[in-house]
Amino acid sequence: MVQILIAVIVGLVIGGLIAYFLSTSKSNAKVLEANQRVEAARVEADRITAEANSVANTARKTALVEAKEEILQLRQESEAEDKKRKAELQRMENRILQREESLDKRNLALDRRESQLSGMQSSIDRRRNEVEGLYAEQEAELERISALTREDAHKEIIDRVRAETVRDEAQILRESEQRVRAQADKTAREIVSTAIQRCAADQAGEITVTSVHIPSDDLKGRIIGREGRNIRTFEQVTGVTLVIDDTPETVILSSFSPVRRETARVTLENLIADGRIHPARIEEMYRKAEKLVNERIQEAGEQAAFDAGIHDLHPELIKTLGALRYRTSFGQNVLQHSIQVSALCGIMASELGLDEAPAKRAGLLHDLGKAIDHEVEGPHAVIGADLARRYGERPAIVHAIEAHHADVEPDTVLDVLVQAADAISAARPGARRESAEAYIKRLEKLEEISNAHGGVERTYAMQAGRELHVMVEPSKISDAQAIVLAHDIAKQIEDEMEYPGQVRVVVIRESRAVDIAK
Repeated sequence: MVQILIAVIVGLVIGGLIAYFLSTSKSNAKVLEANQRVEAARVEADRITAEANSVANTARKTALVEAKEEILQLRQESEAEDKKRKAELQRMENRILQREESLDKRNLALDRRESQLSGMQSSIDRRRNEVEGLYAEQEAELERISALTREDAHKEIIDRVRAETVRDEAQILRESEQRVRAQADKTAREIVSTAIQRCAADQAGEITVTSVHIPSDDLKGRIIGREGRNIRTFEQVTGVTLVIDDTPETVILSSFSPVRRETARVTLENLIADGRIHPARIEEMYRKAEKLVNERIQEAGEQAAFDAGIHDLHPELIKTLGALRYRTSFGQNVLQHSIQVSALCGIMASELGLDEAPAKRAGLLHDLGKAIDHEVEGPHAVIGADLARRYGERPAIVHAIEAHHADVEPDTVLDVLVQAADAISAARPGARRESAEAYIKRLEKLEEISNAHGGVERTYAMQAGRELHVMVEPSKISDAQAIVLAHDIAKQIEDEMEYPGQVRVVVIRESRAVDIAK
């Protein structure tokens, strides 16, 4: 490469010189001089080329020598590495051979041990057969001596053990109940008390008015009308029965639908205030009253949803919720009760670290079915759940509505929260009133459950059904059995009855020795 470069340079120099001399020569002398210079340049070029070739040959030889030395060094290093690897492979091969020898020895030892165990197993099998034979002979002899079969003896032992362990069972039951109740009652009491304190709702709601006051008894004739046409028109238009009796200055409205009853009440009051009572006026006043009541229902539903912090309810659910304004249960206004249950659910969910929104929603809608339970057959919880499902409520909310009176089994924390909040709202002092008939039936049911247990002599329901005193026969019920009996009665009351607050079961066992000094 160097030689070619030098030759090119020399050629360019010579060509340039020749061109220069040819273009500038004007005479033969100058031509001759130019030829001489060209010859001298050629000689110089040959000399330079020879020197370049010599330098290039020297550089080639030097590079060749260096390459051979490097190849030799790499070969030596490769041979050394190869020897090292061969030595390592030899050591690994020796270790593998040693391990194979060790495994062979171990296999031989295991084979000997297996043969020994096989012999021992056969011996054990023979011994087992002998023992089983002896056991069968012994069992047959015991059955012959005791005149009892194996099943009878087993049953007798179990009965004896059960009778002896009743005391231990009662003690364990009492300790475990006390321990669990102490912790659970403490936590539940804190949550419930916090919820009640933070929920400042009225303890008693309004009672729906079913009677209308009139200024004088003379209006009764005008309300009835000639040949009863006014009262017939009123009843046909409103769908409410109008009862006019000897009660001074009072007429009574009777209907299963609280909304109809409220609409009829507004209609009648407007008619009395207007003074013109005839069929056409009745129809006109009813339409106005119906519009007014529907507006009040809508406002009540929207206000309840706003108070509960729920803003995405279906319009039909809001309307149905508002209708609860005119519905009462044991004297408690159902809409106010629903708002209160919603607040209690939210507070308890917050105390438990749960999301408040679904708890408030389920609490607000839990008694939705009471708005239409006079139109649809079935429990109001199931009716309300079907209504909520129809208008797109989430399955968890629907299940909580359906489970709040155990029409279906509660299986989530939300279900239990709604149940607890409903019970708290209903059981607060003054929240509800109970009819005398229902009260008597509840007391009779308490005594019936208690008297159905063996060993119970008599039962007394005390403190308006909040405490049950159970007298037992001391000869049939021991102290330990009394504890178990109290637990069983309390559990049965929880499963079979509905009641406000709690019922305390007290089992009383006493022995009396009486003598007479003469």
